[in-house]
Amino acid sequence: MKSVPDAKEKPTNILEWLISNLAGLFISVAMPIITFGVLIIVFKWLRATTPNTMTEKVLVSLVAIVWGVGGALILYLISNKVVEQLPPKWVKLLQPFIFVGPAVVILLWYLALPAARTFWISLFNRDGTQFVGLSNYVAVFTERDMLEAFRNNVLWIIFGASLSVIAGLIISVLADRSKFENLAKSLIFLPMAISMVGAGVIWNFIYEVKDVADPQIGLLNAIMVLFGGKPQAWTALNQPWNNLFLIVILIWMQTGYAMVIFSAAIKGIPEELIEASRVDGANELQIFFRIMIPYIMGTIITVSTTVIIFTLKIFDVVWVMTGGQFGTHVIATQFYRQAFTNQNKGFASAIAIVLLIAVVPVMIYNLKQFSGKEAF
Repeated sequence: MKSVPDAKEKPTNILEWLISNLAGLFISVAMPIITFGVLIIVFKWLRATTPNTMTEKVLVSLVAIVWGVGGALILYLISNKVVEQLPPKWVKLLQPFIFVGPAVVILLWYLALPAARTFWISLFNRDGTQFVGLSNYVAVFTERDMLEAFRNNVLWIIFGASLSVIAGLIISVLADRSKFENLAKSLIFLPMAISMVGAGVIWNFIYEVKDVADPQIGLLNAIMVLFGGKPQAWTALNQPWNNLFLIVILIWMQTGYAMVIFSAAIKGIPEELIEASRVDGANELQIFFRIMIPYIMGTIITVSTTVIIFTLKIFDVVWVMTGGQFGTHVIATQFYRQAFTNQNKGFASAIAIVLLIAVVPVMIYNLKQFSGKEAF
């Protein structure tokens, strides 16, 4: 005897389902489109609105926040409802995209498309009127200023990134055994609360020099004078050492970040493992290099690649401290100078693409390490 199919069971044939639910399908498809259209209309109205008083500004801001968050939620609920009306196999296939779809769209719109457009602009001359092919890329790797910028970025990676990671690792191990652990970590992490521009202003006061006889000199020069030395233009005349004085600022800021991440990873090492190694006769250096380092290697790789990417894109400190003068230009400052000072859009776009290509391998390596081992 054949079983009678459940009347409420959704048809598995998509064509059959489309025919039997044509009206419902039309409404289900139309609703997200209408919702999205209304969202766009309201946001265009918000952009066109020019609030004059503080009350109007606050009101427009609140409307934008409520409408943005609420509208996104409504759009998600409606889209999810549409998908749930489909046959089971289509629900299983499409529902994940309801969750990741907005993020993918944002990434495509704000990252992928601008990157493609930047590459296209890099194939033209300074004002975009003549196609020059890869000439801008040849100039990027042959011009003296760009070669100097590449050299400086290498210095930032070798000294800035590596010393930040090493200092953060050592401090995290030492602070973990201190009675004043929380206070020490708070003081070391404090620079992370300061913006890069703010850090540049602070260190300008430290490195400042106006005149040999001027008492209003920076802290470092004041110490030099106190011990019988002469004030030095630390970020100007001392080439190429002035790059290292700028790199100190990065180490000062990023050490706290590395320390916090490493400290959390070290606390995750089983205490029994450490005690067993001490019972076996291992000293503290052996425990550090043979137990701790291998155990938190995933974290070390993650922090290292993060700091390297940050140093590749370094801009604020150099621009605030020297403006790229005195041989301190990096890739990002050269891009800014070519794009906004020289108005050479093609060359600037080529620099941006080269910077993107330089960052991508580090990101890929980081993702591979994430998939291969547990980082935290």
